[in-house]
Amino acid sequence: MMMMMTESLTTEMQNCVNATTECHKICLETMTYCMSQGGKYMSANLISAMRDCSEFCMICTNMLISGSLFAGKTCALCAEICDRCALACENISTDKKMTACASACRKCAESCRGVKVGV
Repeated sequence: MMMMMTESLTTEMQNCVNATTECHKICLETMTYCMSQGGKYMSANLISAMRDCSEFCMICTNMLISGSLFAGKTCALCAEICDRCALACENISTDKKMTACASACRKCAESCRGVKVGV
């Protein structure tokens, strides 16, 4: 299905926009938390995963809202990035903040996989 900017978002697309927006926010908050914790929370792998996830979630949101022909491919890559971030969060710690970030990333990945649009 090819979506044009004049079409409205499907339920799956809107769910994905909601999930990517929330995931973006939680990843940024968790990065701030990690900076306050220091030590293992500042691992390059973790910070990179959260940064990539946060940034790509916003790209995905923008592609969906604007009706980009590449929204489907963007969602697929976003799901992969979110899965990587969830693993990175889980590997660092099981504390509440890291678990919440991993959960948001997994929910986002699932929503992104539900979107079927584009080329």
